[in-house]
Amino acid sequence: MRGLDLLGRGWAFPVTPSFPAHQLQYSSGPDKVRTAIWLILMTVPGERVMRPDFGCGLRQFIMAPNSVATRALIQREAYASLDRWEPRIRLREVIVEPGADPAEVLIQVHYEHRLDGRADLLVYPFSLEARR
Repeated sequence: MRGLDLLGRGWAFPVTPSFPAHQLQYSSGPDKVRTAIWLILMTVPGERVMRPDFGCGLRQFIMAPNSVATRALIQREAYASLDRWEPRIRLREVIVEPGADPAEVLIQVHYEHRLDGRADLLVYPFSLEARR
């Protein structure tokens, strides 16, 4: 088994068929890890019936002010969730900064792959406003 195969292979997110073959797209290696991080951050605990504690509680911050205190709480929540649910990475740092929009924060996840030590970064935009 090749080293990158250990990072996993599965459906790409969002799940969409390719045309004209009508086959599902797959991701593997570092892309699969990035997809897993994204899914952890966007999933609300309780949303998955068979694993109700999975995810990150970011939605509790909707309608919260974009303040230093709110961003610190988001940082703590994101770090704890990723540390718990994604064993293929070693978290280096989670930074939460205000975005261009006053109701947006950017969650920067600095990590390295445990398999080979390769550093990577994922930026997850999160809106503090309720979506319609």
